[in-house]
Amino acid sequence: MGERKVLNKYIPADFDPLLVPRSKKPKDDLVTVRMMLPFSIQCSTCSSFLYRGRKFNSKKEAVKGIEGKYLGIQRFRFYIKCSDCARPITFLTDPQKADYEMESGGARDYEVWH
Repeated sequence: MGERKVLNKYIPADFDPLLVPRSKKPKDDLVTVRMMLPFSIQCSTCSSFLYRGRKFNSKKEAVKGIEGKYLGIQRFRFYIKCSDCARPITFLTDPQKADYEMESGGARDYEVWH
């Protein structure tokens, strides 16, 4: 049990750090993110509602091109799937309005807060 509590590990004399496999960056730049929905969405295929606060495993990618940055702030695109019909739904971050922007696959359900 004491061998697990040491701070320094033994490194043999013939150790070559170049032979250690390194994790590679994904080719498609999609990163899996566990997130909660920031707003309610209605799927455009099956008309089911995905409510605000529901947890999803989403894919995140940086937006490329001229729309990719706003005042030096990177915009991101998130891909989720409808829990009923598995249609992909995408939305973007909108740093100009400090909000999100629906892109495809559904309609944003606007909530009125008083």
